[in-house]
Amino acid sequence: QVQLVESGGGLVQPGGSLRLSCAASGFTFRLATMSWYRQTPAKQSVMVATIDSSGTTRDYATSVKARFTISRDNNKNTVYLHMNNLIPKDAGVYYCRRPSKNLWGQGTQVVVSS
Repeated sequence: QVQLVESGGGLVQPGGSLRLSCAASGFTFRLATMSWYRQTPAKQSVMVATIDSSGTTRDYATSVKARFTISRDNNKNTVYLHMNNLIPKDAGVYYCRRPSKNLWGQGTQVVVSS
């Protein structure tokens, strides 16, 4: 079954850290560019970070550069989003996406609050 399953969301205080995981199955993960998106309160999906198939090229939204890191383990078919120094504006539902096939996971909620 072709799917993406996110995990790792939760409640964190401002300045805290979280690591999101996205487990992929049903396709050749090592050949796929992968992305993380955040759904805003206005229900818009905003690209947060993208990583190419080999992990060599990474792209970030300006608002998260130097705080977030996207990585992948092709042996585990998993892509990660390491989030540091979280701020309230980072809150939302985070989705894993395979852009080339418009494949989305079910999302994981991140709440940043004291």
